[in-house]
Parts: sequence; C-alpha cells; structure tokens
Amino acid sequence: MDLSGFQKMEGKDIRGDRFRDGLSGPEFKAIFHPVAEMDDNLVEAWSDLARQTSEPNIFYEHWFLLSALAHLDHGHDLQLFLLWSGDPHHSHLLGLLPMGPHKRYGRWPVPYVQNWMHHNCFLGTPLVRKGFESLFWEKLLAALDSSNWPGFLHINGMTINGPLDQALRAVCGGQKRRCDLVHSEARALLQSDLSSDDYQRATLRGKKRKEWRRLSKRLNEKGELSYGQHLDGEGLDHWIDEFLELEQAGWKGKNGSALASAPETSAFFSQCVAGAAAAGQLERRDIRLDGKPLAMLVNFLSAPGAFGFKTAFDEDYSRFSPGVLLQIENLKFLDLRKLEWIDSCAAQDHPMIDHLWSDRRHIGRFSIELNGTSRRALFRGARLGERLMGRIRGRAIFDPTELQQ
Repeated sequence: MDLSGFQKMEGKDIRGDRFRDGLSGPEFKAIFHPVAEMDDNLVEAWSDLARQTSEPNIFYEHWFLLSALAHLDHGHDLQLFLLWSGDPHHSHLLGLLPMGPHKRYGRWPVPYVQNWMHHNCFLGTPLVRKGFESLFWEKLLAALDSSNWPGFLHINGMTINGPLDQALRAVCGGQKRRCDLVHSEARALLQSDLSSDDYQRATLRGKKRKEWRRLSKRLNEKGELSYGQHLDGEGLDHWIDEFLELEQAGWKGKNGSALASAPETSAFFSQCVAGAAAAGQLERRDIRLDGKPLAMLVNFLSAPGAFGFKTAFDEDYSRFSPGVLLQIENLKFLDLRKLEWIDSCAAQDHPMIDHLWSDRRHIGRFSIELNGTSRRALFRGARLGERLMGRIRGRAIFDPTELQQ
C-alpha cells in the first residue's frame, strides 16, 4: 500500500512546535468563510492541513467535504471556520471546521451552533494542525462569543480523549466555561501488532473460524472465487456502478436508504470515491464469483489511520456470509504495516463488525457554553432538561476519560 502521497515530506517537518516556532509573528486570523466562496488557494492550503493534522478525519478533507457540499442539502447558513497563521507571505491553514446555526435542539426550540454532519459523515473531529489544538479552540470560542449566532456550541461526533478533546476540555476549564459530554458511543476499531492470522486466533473462537473456512470453500465450489484489492482508479467508474447496484438490490434499496435511492446521494458517492482515488487515499476490496461481485467495500486512507466508509453484499448469497468473508479478508490490513488503525465507522454493536474487531473507539457529542447572559441561560436550561430526561430513562453517559483519573 503506497502512502507516499500523504506522508510527511522528507526533510520538511512542519508539525507541532517546530512549525509554530517558524512563524514570523504571533498574529493569527480566525474567520467564518462562506462555503460558496471557496477557491483553489483555499483547497491547496486545506490539502496541506489534512497531511499535518493532529487527528485525521477524511470526512472533513477537501475531496470529501466538497463532494458533500455539491450534492447534499446543507442549508444557506453553513460556513467554514478557518484559522490561519498571520504571516501574509507564508500563511498556513491551522484549522478548519464546517459549522452553522440550528433552531431546535432535539425536541426543544433552543438555538445552537454545530459542526456540519450528514447521514454519510461518520466523524466530526475538526481538522487542526498538530500543536495548535488549544489555539484552535481559543480562537473558535472567541469568534463565537463575539458573533450574533445564538445559543451554545455543539460539537457532534468527536473522538473522545483524543488531542482535540483534551485541548477543548483544558481550554474550557481555564476559561471557567462549561463543556459537557452529552452523549457517547463505542464503535469497532481494528488496531493490533498481530498478523491477520494471529489476530483471528486471538479474538475469534476456533469453531467460528472453522465455519467461515467452510463457507469460503463452499462458495469456491460454485465457481471461480476471487478476492480483489484496488489502490488506484483503474476501472473505477464501472466499480462504482457495481457497488451502487449491489447495495440497491439489498435491504437498503427496499427501504429507500441505499445510495442509489436518490440521485443526490448517488452523485455524492461517485464524486467522493473518485476524489479519494485522485488523492491516493482510496482502497477498494471485493469478493467475486465468476466475475460477479458478492461483496464490496470502500476504505478511505488518511495516515496514520483509515476509515471504513461503505460496504455492500449480495443478499442472494447471504447463507455464505460474503460480507463477513470480505471483512476477514480486510484483516490483511494488519499484515501491510503501513497504517496503524482502521475506524470501522459502523454503528455501535454492528452485527458484522463487532465480533471481528476487538478494539473500540469512543465518539461523543459535546455541548459548550458561550459567553452572554441569554446564551448561558439557554445552555443551562437545555442541559438541565437533558439530565432530567436521562434520569427518567435511566441512561448514563460513559466517559472513558474518567477511567484514567
């Protein structure tokens, strides 16, 4: 797996303290930038930021986010919060987050500001250059405090206990500003020093491994069974069409949630997959029987990790579990040793992934107080309501950071 396209350039370390020390002055520029006014210069700086980010998030990289903006409904108030270094001659983008105002917080008519996510966006962690995590939150909160956007700040889908979570809590603590984790979930993560075979032996019962070998053998008896891995754009248009058709033929097509169920999501998928291929960040895998796809999946690569984006399988062959067989093949990621982890991006307790991948990544929603009497009142009223509803329903929020205290 060639990751040279988004690895650090040899002899040019612009991360963390060394990069910060190289800035010519202390000035930084924080702006809200309309999404309709993006140009090539911003995209170039955006790409550079994504290669140097504190926590990778392909869902906010330019090729993915621009695809979503082009085809999915995002409202007219959506903007990019951008943090720039202040040197006009050597300006660098230090942070980026798409965000906009909302009028209702759940069932309550409470206004707030939130990072933009949609049904096909599975992580909301901001893109921030390593070493500038605290500065990013300081500038964002100051910009929101001085804006006329009402309510409080809500960050949806951020990695819990990562550098950006830690920086956010530290900044809010230093400013005596409330920052509450209001929801958390755990999803499967593939991360291990073991080989793929040793990983299976360590995490899966021998009876289950034997059953999957039997299913693979039975499939192979029905024709020529092949496993494919693709890291380039060769034959991509046809492969995308096959994926959309395969997903549409299953249960998602029947309930109208398949990508091909709407022209907007179909076009979005085609554009973002092509964009990932052009950026050198696409991995495709498939299982085929006599050339016919039985299962297909898309991974997006962003060093040091990767993200499982979409998977589909032929339900006519469900008795052979082709989706599981492809996920077992996906474990060969561990043998490549080019990246450190894959985020499944799957819902908590996903039946296909959770018993295969033993590690977990915790994702949360955070509500942050903004300055101003009316804003504080709205924030505290909403939080009081949430806590009361949580007690009535008997729901507790798990915060993994508390285990380290």
